[in-house]
Amino acid sequence: MLALVLPVLLGAATILAKTLTVSPTGKIRSVKEAVRLAQPYDTIWVNAGIYHENEITIDKPLAIIGRQQAVLDARFKKGIFSVMAENVLIAGLTLQNVEESFTKNYAAVRVRGGGHVTVRNNTILNSYYGVYLEQTDSCTVSHNLIRGNAKQESTSGNAIHLWRTDHINIVSNKVSGHRDGIYLETSSNSTITGNISQNNLRYGLHFMFSDNNSYQRNQFMRNGSGIAVMYSRNIIMTDNLFEENWGAAAYGILLKDITDGYIERNIFRQNTTGIYAEGSSRLLLKNNEFRNNGWAVRLLGSSEDLTFEQNNFIGNTFEISTSTNYSSHNTFRANYWSSYTGYDLDKDGTGDVPHKPVKLFSYLLEDIPTSVVLLRSLFIDLLELMEKVAPVLTPENVLDNEPSTRLNVWKS
Repeated sequence: MLALVLPVLLGAATILAKTLTVSPTGKIRSVKEAVRLAQPYDTIWVNAGIYHENEITIDKPLAIIGRQQAVLDARFKKGIFSVMAENVLIAGLTLQNVEESFTKNYAAVRVRGGGHVTVRNNTILNSYYGVYLEQTDSCTVSHNLIRGNAKQESTSGNAIHLWRTDHINIVSNKVSGHRDGIYLETSSNSTITGNISQNNLRYGLHFMFSDNNSYQRNQFMRNGSGIAVMYSRNIIMTDNLFEENWGAAAYGILLKDITDGYIERNIFRQNTTGIYAEGSSRLLLKNNEFRNNGWAVRLLGSSEDLTFEQNNFIGNTFEISTSTNYSSHNTFRANYWSSYTGYDLDKDGTGDVPHKPVKLFSYLLEDIPTSVVLLRSLFIDLLELMEKVAPVLTPENVLDNEPSTRLNVWKS
């Protein structure tokens, strides 16, 4: 009986909902006052103007929508919205100047315990945290511009931060100038799609202890590193761009203790390292393009059961680098290698001679990093030639027995 009565009651609440308008010269002149006066499921329209407000607590279902240039300015005094209810919409507002705090985690929008919250089409400027979701589920953060001015990691927050959440959709946001662009910790079953994360101090995207997530069609550019995926399972990583993530410890993707994942149809272009894998296993890396990176892929010996299939390796200084010469149980099959010097007599598109992607110099570089000064020297060229003729040091089992002599082509 209750199942029949609840939809009727919710429908009645929606019909009875009213509209309130906030205006600098109207009856209601602050969003905080409008929230106090509103009944559940009301809509609050915020007209153009600058409203000096902070610590607006939303404890009932509401829609708060900005018109034209509606600006909420916290003037660096705490946060702006604190949402502790379900079925809340915050859209079309400019939210700015949130206080920096290392203990309070102030945010332009902070959701704690509520669910089914949507944060959409907002501009968030100079915020310690942009959108902070905590112990919540079934929320959407979409089409927001979140721009910070972070100077150092220790004194900055993240543009979009998830902690202990479930079923979150992060869609088509533009985030920059924070510690991490998007951060997930103990958050599962979420999708991160179509975002642009650039010029962040640490990572464009950062996973920690977060299983069963996917990120697709995102762009990670000019960050400290593209993304870090750590201590997680069942991660789907497809159709993303990792570009110009440069630095001594910069990567397109950093994989740390990851199992059972898919990395497909991504582009790694002009990064210090395309993919760095440590302690990772049972991953399929297929139809990716590695172009003009320092290292295309760096594999530590603790990474096993990785399959590299039908990828394109083009113009990388080092194609594959590994820290060990013992069996790693990784598979390379039908990849295109621009450095391949073998032949294809029957013209079937598969090389007749296996390709060994680990150069002697890359192997030595893992043990002696300062030897990088010898890169492209005649001495190294001679060593490479000798190792190619009579392999002694490079791993025997890291080879592609079926190298493609043509660029692999795939559809998104």
